[in-house]
Amino acid sequence: MQYDVTTPKEYIEVIDDDWRKEKLLALRVIIQKKAPDIFEGIHFKMLSYGGDNRFAFHLNVQRNYVSLYVGDIEKVDPDGELLKGINRGKGCIRFTKSVSITETRIEEFIEKAIDLWRQGADLNC
Repeated sequence: MQYDVTTPKEYIEVIDDDWRKEKLLALRVIIQKKAPDIFEGIHFKMLSYGGDNRFAFHLNVQRNYVSLYVGDIEKVDPDGELLKGINRGKGCIRFTKSVSITETRIEEFIEKAIDLWRQGADLNC
């Protein structure tokens, strides 16, 4: 889903107050905890995290899941161990209602992705 907003605060205000908002906020906290200095903005009508026009992540609420866009997931987690049990595409990690964020290794994945991003690694698809 796309929201016509210009700030992260507006984005959070317009999304429905349901399980998707809860998951999005939990992922947002992890990103901010692992990279407190990262810039949070709006890019492609989604929450974005990065700086100097380079993005580490995008977060977005969809109808049936919350998406964390990373670029090429295999560049961060080549063997798939960190995202085991999570629905994903080439660059999108999908959190459905039944997935408990605290029971995954997403925090480790985010930390590794941020480290690679800071080193200037190409995480794009």
